[in-house]
Parts: sequence; structure tokens; C-alpha cells
Amino acid sequence: MQSESVHEHFSSRWGFLLAAIGAAVGLGNIWKFPYMLGSNGGAAFVLVYILAIALIATPVMIGEMLLGRHGRMSAPHTLKTIAIEVGASPNWKYLGWLGIVALFLVLSFFSVIAGWSIAYIFKTASGAFSGLTPAEVSGVFDEFLHQPTVLIGWHALFMAATIFIVSRGVKAGIEKAVTYMMPALFAMLIGLVIYGMVAGDFSQAVSYLFKPDFSKLTPEVILSAFGQAFFSVNVGIGALLTYAAYLPDDVDIVKSSVIIAVGDTLVALLAGLMIFPIVFAHGLDPGQGPGLIFVTLSTAFGSMPGGAFIGAIFFVLVFLAALSSSLSMLEVSICKLIEKEGRSRSKMAMALGSAIFLFGFLTVWSFNLLEDARPLGFTERFSDMTPFGLIDFIITSVLMPVGALLYAVFIGWWLSKDMTMQALGLQDGLLFRSWRFLMRYVAPVAILVIFVSNLIE
Repeated sequence: MQSESVHEHFSSRWGFLLAAIGAAVGLGNIWKFPYMLGSNGGAAFVLVYILAIALIATPVMIGEMLLGRHGRMSAPHTLKTIAIEVGASPNWKYLGWLGIVALFLVLSFFSVIAGWSIAYIFKTASGAFSGLTPAEVSGVFDEFLHQPTVLIGWHALFMAATIFIVSRGVKAGIEKAVTYMMPALFAMLIGLVIYGMVAGDFSQAVSYLFKPDFSKLTPEVILSAFGQAFFSVNVGIGALLTYAAYLPDDVDIVKSSVIIAVGDTLVALLAGLMIFPIVFAHGLDPGQGPGLIFVTLSTAFGSMPGGAFIGAIFFVLVFLAALSSSLSMLEVSICKLIEKEGRSRSKMAMALGSAIFLFGFLTVWSFNLLEDARPLGFTERFSDMTPFGLIDFIITSVLMPVGALLYAVFIGWWLSKDMTMQALGLQDGLLFRSWRFLMRYVAPVAILVIFVSNLIE
């Protein structure tokens, strides 16, 4: 029997889709996807990434949303309730808690990096990079990272914005915010792509993105593309389960999941079409790595006509993408905290957001005060990892793949055929059987391979 919801709902399918696409679209699309693509051979990486989104990430997303709407509660409560309903152990609730812990850690460093984007709005707009060489721009970035007080200030500003919106609730806070933010994000993204078509080397960028060189398709590239697909779509950690708990009954989960996956992938590809024309036009390195947008692009903005304005718009875009994603990260925990009657959403948002903010100091200090610290330096595998490096490893290489694997196993093997058909509104035909096959066999095996390879590389 379906649980009674103690939460409000999104007012419409459109509001939910904007929020869910916003949850998926974040730094993973605008910041991480382009530099991962640049570091992994271009179009060959893109091809595997799209296949991973279609065959693994989207089926898991459908299952996660199925659970959320059926349970109508927080991730731990939903998993416990459904587990009991299907005769499984109530300890499946700990899968929900795993997601809460993962998102706490993710948001603690995500907010710090998003804070950099706010700072770079003003740096770029002021013309701080005008006429500078790549080495000088890199020096500015390095100097910026070595100012912990400044980094903490921008980190605080980003967390304050996230706390304020989430504290206002699902309709008045999250849905209202994304109704303005997501159209603005897409408008700026398309505008910057058009700019790249006119002012950049667009043909080389298209070739780089869409003409694969299969000789570059190594096992490492394949695993990186699969890992990026999970990181980008945000599955396996309860974010979409939580949003689906607020989903109206008449919304088609399968269609919505496909729209979210397509929207997320489209943003990632548009980000590539926005960034690489500028990179190639200025003879810069597409394989720069994490510094691609803060060093490589800032160098380009400093040398192009109108670069201060274009660069500022770009970093506003990065900020909006990060903010739309951070809302879902905080909401997963808030959903759990306010299940007990009498708990104030605003007080819980402030308390939890403050804890995440303080934990984020570890990431801030990893670039300055603790840059030489290697907590697990006595081991070969982790000898080069700063505190931030360890946090990132725990999230992307352990918690997220383990979470996605367990969701796939629970949905694919514990939920009955009749229950899932009814929840998805599907008949026992090719579409349902294909989804169930992917959930039971393809997704678990692929995720397990990613998980093991991350641990032994």
C-alpha cells in the first residue's frame, strides 16, 4: 500500500521537469564534462558517454523515480517502507542514508567550487584577465586559491543562496527558483554557443565533439565516460527519488526520465560547443583538466573583443547551473529532517546548511593551508591525495557507484513485475521488458566494473 505523503507537491509536471533537469545539470555538465572530454580524446568519449546515459543511467533514474513517487517520503523512509512491502529487509533504508551522506559531502565541496564561479563573474567583468598570458592567468587562479578567507567568503555566499531557496519550500522556493533559473540558463548557453559559432573555431569544435577517433577508445576512456554519465545525471544518491516524492500522480515517469536525460545530455554537449570553439580559436589546450574554465577560458576571455562581458555571462551560467543542482542536494536531507511533525523547514535548512558550510572548510584548506597534507600518504593508492582529493574519491569512486548498484539490485530484483508495471504505467511489452533487463543485468554489471576499476587503478 502506498505511503501517505507528509510533503507538498510540485504544482505541475513542467515545474518538476525544470527542477529535475536543474538537479542533473550542474558543475558536472558545465565544468567537469568539457574537461573530462578534453582529457579523454574528444568524440570517442562523447559516444560512450551517450550510450552510458541511455543504457544505464536513464534506466536507474526511472527506477529511482518509481520508488520516490510510490513511497512519497524521504529516501530512507521510502526504501524501508517499500522493502517491507515486498518482503525484503527494512535495512534497505541505509541505502537512503548512504545517499544523504554522499550529498552532504558533495555539497560541501560543490559549494566551494561554485563560489569560485561567483568570484570569477566579477573578476572577468572587471577586465582582470585582459591581455594576460596563459601563465599569468594561471598565476591569478593560483593566487586566488591561496586566499582561504576569500574562498570561505564566496563559499558562504553560495551556501546562503542555497539555504534561502530550500528553506522556502518546494513550490515557493525550489520550483519558483528553477522556473526563472533554467530558462535563463538555457538562453545564456544557446547565446554563448551562437557566439562561439561566430567568433570561434566552430567547425573544429564540432569535429572534436562528433567525429570519433576510435583509436583513442581505451578501457580508461570507456570507464571515465561511464563514471561521468552517473556523476552528470545524479543517479544512485536519492536526489531524483526525493523530487519524485513531490511528483503529481498523473506524470509519466518514463517520459519524464527520458526528457531529463536528454535535457542533461543536451546541456553537456552545448557546453562543449560553447567552450571548445573559443579554446581552439585561441590555440589553447582542450585537455587542460579541472582548470579548463578558470584558466584556459579566462585566458581566451582576456584576449577577445568584448571578452569581459562574454566571460561574465559565462560565469553567471556556471553559477546558475551549480545553484540549480545544489538545491536538490540539500533537499534530500531536509526531506528526511522535516518528516517528524513540528520541525521547521527553515530551521533545519539553516542548521544543515551551516554544517555543510563548515565541513567545506576542508576543501578550501586543501588548496592552501592543507595543500601539502596527505592524510593517507602511507598508502600507495592514496599517497598524492589531499583532504579534498580523498573526499572526491570517496564520493565518485565509492558512494555513488555503490548507491547506484544497490538501487539497481533493489529495483531490478526485489520489486515485482506487476508492481513496477503499475507504477510506471506500462504493459508487459518490449519497452518494459527492455527496461527490466537493463535494470537486472546490464546496469549492475556495468556499475560493478566501474566500481572495481576505480578501486584498483
